[in-house]
Amino acid sequence: ARGVKNVIGLPRPVPLEVDLQRDPEFVERAAGFGLDAVTASTIYVKLEYAALFAVVLIILLWMAQKALNSPWGRMMRAIRDNEVAAEAMGKDVTRRHLQIFILGSAICGIAGAMMTTLDGQLTPGTYQPLRFTFLVWVMVIVGGSGNNFGAVLGGFLIWFLWVQVEPMGLWLMNTLTSGMSDGALKTHLMDSAAHMRLFTMGLILLLVLRFSPRGLIPER
Repeated sequence: ARGVKNVIGLPRPVPLEVDLQRDPEFVERAAGFGLDAVTASTIYVKLEYAALFAVVLIILLWMAQKALNSPWGRMMRAIRDNEVAAEAMGKDVTRRHLQIFILGSAICGIAGAMMTTLDGQLTPGTYQPLRFTFLVWVMVIVGGSGNNFGAVLGGFLIWFLWVQVEPMGLWLMNTLTSGMSDGALKTHLMDSAAHMRLFTMGLILLLVLRFSPRGLIPER
């Protein structure tokens, strides 16, 4: 079944908000900052996850850089540039493809585990290809494919835009239709605000491919 999977019982790397709200010492510290227990516990857990994410990201980035600059990394770049030539030099191209697939899947698994424990539930139906495939693809292209730091920059930049564009689109449509009388055109424009995310991502992708095809931080 592809319904909602409750994962509350799984071990969590940070405390639960409910447990923090029941802790008198935490409630007292929150009151010292002028916050109620619910707000303070939410902020605390988010900051804990942000710190955990930063640590995992730094470790993965360090490992990726070490691999990129190693003989193994040079071999992988050679396979990427010309598989036929690499295979002629005795490299097992199929095995290397499988190796990369396994490593990439492992990193995705780490990210998924962190996100699932943060949300407290797993809903397979919400994992749409547009968001979890196309958006990641845009992140890599915008940041710079072949550059680990570029991929990180693209991830932060595109996700920020993905979150902010929809409310900005709604504000834009409200502004454009403020002087219009109620009717089919106004309704259509207001309904179109929800598609501003897709329009913006497509526009950014086109602009980057046209003016900076190697990304914001090109491969060296």
